[in-house]
Amino acid sequence: MALFDSFYISASGMTANRFWADLIANNVANMNSTGKPGDPNNLPYCRQVPVFAEILQQKVNVTPVPHGQGVQVTRLVRDNSEPQLVYDPGHPDANPETGYVAYPNINLLNEMVNLMAASRAYESNATVFEAAKSMAVSALEMGR
Repeated sequence: MALFDSFYISASGMTANRFWADLIANNVANMNSTGKPGDPNNLPYCRQVPVFAEILQQKVNVTPVPHGQGVQVTRLVRDNSEPQLVYDPGHPDANPETGYVAYPNINLLNEMVNLMAASRAYESNATVFEAAKSMAVSALEMGR
C-alpha cells in the first residue's frame, strides 16, 4: 500500500457519505411532493437509496489478494413502496372520486437515523484522514 492510499480511501468514504447525506436531504425535502392516486402521469416522489460497493484494484487472481481502494456509490435504488393515502378532498392533487391524495412513503425517523449514520461515517473518515496526514508529516520530519 502506497503512502497516499489511505488519503484516497478516506476521501472516497467522505465523498460517498456526503452523497448519501445529499440523497437524504432530497428525500426529506420531497416528503410532501404529492401525486394523484391512480394517475400514472402524476405520481408522488419516490424515495432514493444509494448502494455502496467496495472499490477493488483491477487485478484479479493475483497473490496476495488485492486490497480495497475505498468505497463508491454504484447505483441509486428507488423505493417503490406504496404511497401514503391521505384524505384531503380540497387538495389540487386529490382524486375527484375518493378525495385521497398520494404522499411519498418517507418515514422521517428513518431518514434522520440514516443521516446520523452518514454523518458519523463521514466524521470517521475525516478522522482517519487526519491521522494519516499526521503520520505522513511525522515521517517527513524524521528525514530532516
